[in-house]
Amino acid sequence: MATKDKALTARSSVGTWLDHPVGGPLLRAMLAENGRDAGDLRPVRMFSLQRLVALSKGLLTQEVVDDLVRRAEAGDVPPGGVPSDDRAAGAAGDGAHDDVPQDDVPEAEPWVERVTPGRFAGQTVVVTGAGSGIGRATASRVAREGGRVVAVDLVAAGLDTLVAELPAADVVPVQADITDPAGVGAVVAAVDGRVDALANVAGVMDDMTPLHEVQDAVWERVFAVNVDGAFRLTRALLPLMLAAGRGSVVNVASEAALRGSAAGVAYTASKHAVVGLTRSSAHMYGPSGVRVNAVAPGPVLTGIESRFASPLGRERIGVAMAAMPAVAEAAQLAASITFLLSDDGTNVNGAVLPSDGGWSVA
Repeated sequence: MATKDKALTARSSVGTWLDHPVGGPLLRAMLAENGRDAGDLRPVRMFSLQRLVALSKGLLTQEVVDDLVRRAEAGDVPPGGVPSDDRAAGAAGDGAHDDVPQDDVPEAEPWVERVTPGRFAGQTVVVTGAGSGIGRATASRVAREGGRVVAVDLVAAGLDTLVAELPAADVVPVQADITDPAGVGAVVAAVDGRVDALANVAGVMDDMTPLHEVQDAVWERVFAVNVDGAFRLTRALLPLMLAAGRGSVVNVASEAALRGSAAGVAYTASKHAVVGLTRSSAHMYGPSGVRVNAVAPGPVLTGIESRFASPLGRERIGVAMAAMPAVAEAAQLAASITFLLSDDGTNVNGAVLPSDGGWSVA
């Protein structure tokens, strides 16, 4: 392939680096030093190495990238090299697309967020999970578009940072556990009698276990956060929307709500439940002026953690991950969520919007 003839730069794609006779061993050696393998980079093969500096949240520094480029220019292959075939490391290894000439496919132009000033002016919007990831990006977007944001999270540190980053915005931080009635009460108190929109973003992942292996504690925790918390908070805030004759609720589902091969049974079942909650509520409240929709993300760079506690789970889910698209940034999901939250989504009710880079059609 042309990869071998190209000089590597920070703008070269991850796939180009991995396929290069010098860059591949260098990048694999760096990963191995951190307990990783090239399979971890499969979802970002089309991204430039430079882009990973921002996306990795400090895991890959500019200094490391500069050093990799320098060593690649010098032909500094690690002693003994590192095996280039990572398929043995797992079903989702980066070898899944080795037959595609990645270096001949240009990286897509980076997406640029375009804020709409005043889109949420005069509105109060509640966002859960606002301390990190998709929730934080959504809260930030609403605040920068003029809304009063009641930002809810279990951890105070992320909320403090959000407030500090938006000194001119109207952000009300609420440290609360939405699985606890007291936490729900704290959110209701913070909205002060008015809520125009609610984004149920808070969620937790499971451990990729199938039905015969899932533990009660995993099942109960996943449902408590992903389903019960969203249910209780929405139930508490809906009367304010109904009294006003308008409102919008957006529930964050998942690609796992559209298929059975994206997660373990607990997470999959919980996100299917979120879709049921969405559709039933949309049917019930549409005539009252309250829209209820869901967004189904694919792979996103967030703080949500997952692990494989089951060899069967790793084997079966790994197969599905071979078709997984590039990882999205949290702000891209916030764009989808805020569209549905806002009056721009005026004619959309009961929809489950796959914001997954096309994974749902693979």
